[in-house]
Amino acid sequence: MGAIRTQPIDAETAEALAEARHPEPCAVLGPHPSGKSFIVTALDPWADELFAVSEGKRHALARIAGPVFSGKVPSDEYRLLGVGEDGATWEYDDAYRYGPVMTEFDEYLLGEGTHQRLWEALGARVIDHEGASGTCFAVWAPNAARVSVIGDFNAWDGRRHVMRRRGGTGAWELFIPDVGDGAAYKYEIITRHGERLMKADPVGFGAQHPPETASVVRDISGYGWKDDDWMGRRDVAHKRDAPISIYEVHLPSWRRMWNENGRPFSYKELAEELISYASWMGFTHLEFMPVSEYPFEGSWGYQPIGLYAPTIRMGPPHEFRDLIDAAHEAGIGVLLDWVPGHFPTDAHGLGRFDGTALYEHSDPREGFHQDWNTLIFNYGRREVANYLVANALYWLEEYHVDGLRVDAVASMLYRDYSRKADEWVPNKDGGRENYEAIALLQRMNTLAYGENPGVMTVAEESTSFPGVSRPVDHGGLGFGYKWNMGWMNDTLDYISRDPAYRKYHHHQMTNTINWAFSENFILPISHDEIVHGKGSMLEKMPGDEWQKFANLRAYYGYMWGHPGKKLLFMGTEFGQDHEWNHDSQIDWEAAQRPMHKGVQSLVRDLNRVYRETPALHVKDCEPDGFQWVDYTDADQSVLSWLRFGGPDDAPVLVVSNFTPVERSSFRLGVPEAGFWAEILNTDAAEYGGTNAGSMGGVTADAEPAHGQAHSISITLPPLATVMFRLERGAS
Repeated sequence: MGAIRTQPIDAETAEALAEARHPEPCAVLGPHPSGKSFIVTALDPWADELFAVSEGKRHALARIAGPVFSGKVPSDEYRLLGVGEDGATWEYDDAYRYGPVMTEFDEYLLGEGTHQRLWEALGARVIDHEGASGTCFAVWAPNAARVSVIGDFNAWDGRRHVMRRRGGTGAWELFIPDVGDGAAYKYEIITRHGERLMKADPVGFGAQHPPETASVVRDISGYGWKDDDWMGRRDVAHKRDAPISIYEVHLPSWRRMWNENGRPFSYKELAEELISYASWMGFTHLEFMPVSEYPFEGSWGYQPIGLYAPTIRMGPPHEFRDLIDAAHEAGIGVLLDWVPGHFPTDAHGLGRFDGTALYEHSDPREGFHQDWNTLIFNYGRREVANYLVANALYWLEEYHVDGLRVDAVASMLYRDYSRKADEWVPNKDGGRENYEAIALLQRMNTLAYGENPGVMTVAEESTSFPGVSRPVDHGGLGFGYKWNMGWMNDTLDYISRDPAYRKYHHHQMTNTINWAFSENFILPISHDEIVHGKGSMLEKMPGDEWQKFANLRAYYGYMWGHPGKKLLFMGTEFGQDHEWNHDSQIDWEAAQRPMHKGVQSLVRDLNRVYRETPALHVKDCEPDGFQWVDYTDADQSVLSWLRFGGPDDAPVLVVSNFTPVERSSFRLGVPEAGFWAEILNTDAAEYGGTNAGSMGGVTADAEPAHGQAHSISITLPPLATVMFRLERGAS
């Protein structure tokens, strides 16, 4: 309710409203008590006449100046009726008839930077308020002189819906009745210097399809989840002793509808096709490259604008939930790539949001990424840290996402990341560590695990920063897992070499064990390895066509036998010929050709064997789950090792031969007598190999070898990895 008035507003006030220079429009517009009646003031640029309809009667409002009308009405319950010059009429509810929505407690938490459910205070929320249905718009812009909601519903006129400033928090708010799901909008911000900015909503739940840049009102309430069973047991699927095999997907280019102008599969289509395929392949998890709305296709989502909005490219928010729900119904977990490391400079985005460096640092030495031409969040500002941490919780809670893989963590941890000596600002102790970013990541992980039992967080961290996957209360960053970038770099360099020269680089395949248990590692073959001229996984392999496929199969066998959880990018599971193109789709035609189909069958079987064999996953992150048999055979480029699970789990012997030479009567030490069954051979004919091997398995004899009391003699196929499991009790 506004202040008491005794007569309509004066011309000077009306002119200030009409010219959008009144300092407090919300104090003037709407109903104000005047004895037993009310003075109603409204602004309608299209009206030749304006009436307040109350108690079934029209009450004319007098034009005071320009589009501003004011007059006496018997009640504060009314609707406005405009009449145009041509006699056309339109009726609508007055936003200024309604009081604030945000509570004092919301204001307190916003000011403190501790509002864990920020999306329930800011953004555009479809609600019922004071008996009306509409949308409550709220945005943080502490240094703005004025903020208005503009959109389809008011012809993008910033005078129509000027927002109400909420205390000293810097938040602005306005409930607009009759505005609902699907309405496009932005915030028109007038800076203290008079500049006019048009900004998308930082906490908006939807957005227009790029290149359009407006936010879109989305009602994200009321989804009928069907995944209670999965949510109740997912914690088991994320533990260090669980088999975790991740299929990384760029949703827009997984598959396209070429008969419909090459559009990407929708979320609902992906819920059927992608989930069915991932389940058939035996992956335990999907990891989606960023789905937060982003303007530039070529950024693949790693330069987000709308951190709270699933990209509209494949459908609206509820349909994205359909995809998550379908994955859970199939028993597949879903991870999202999350990007708190930087954001683009697009005019409608977060950069200088209210005319000042609000989300970013003002000093480019702290606030600008030279490598990516993007801005860096000011992690030390409590409201910005709150914005990011709440966003992580938002995806976990509102979309039932099972985990977050945090991109470019190294760029956050170090103030001198990719900078010359004079291009960065030291921390308070003169060092390079970014204390504020470290605190942000620790807080995010603490709250993610504390508020959402059973989730997992993953760091893409390319340096040797200590304790990335160590709990926060033990001095770590608190992530559940870390990508093993060192393993990826060394092994890909090795496998790309001609087999004749691999013996000189044998250490690249053995040294990985030196740090394999320093963190909880995931072994990643991600999108980054097959773009920008790096070639596909198949193209990296040396030799003729047969050798390329054999090398790739041997490498995948080595990867699945090596300690650590697994990740493959889409298309690599069947050895796509060419590197990934985000504007197209993965080469499904290649997947139908025999040699590619063989790689696909191998990966499917690797996933099955990995899941079904405790020795291959239970101690992925424990040093006592691994033992070399022979890591010294550089001349023959052969590696052999043992994997162990729990006390009752049968051990597994893994042997990789990285030369195109078949080796018969190849003796290897094993820890126990008995029959060692060949459970996987990457040279099997069904995978496209020569079908050399040990005829299903061998029996160990008492001849000691490699420090073991027993040994087996096997046929070691060319360019292959073989796995043997002890069959206890077998004769």
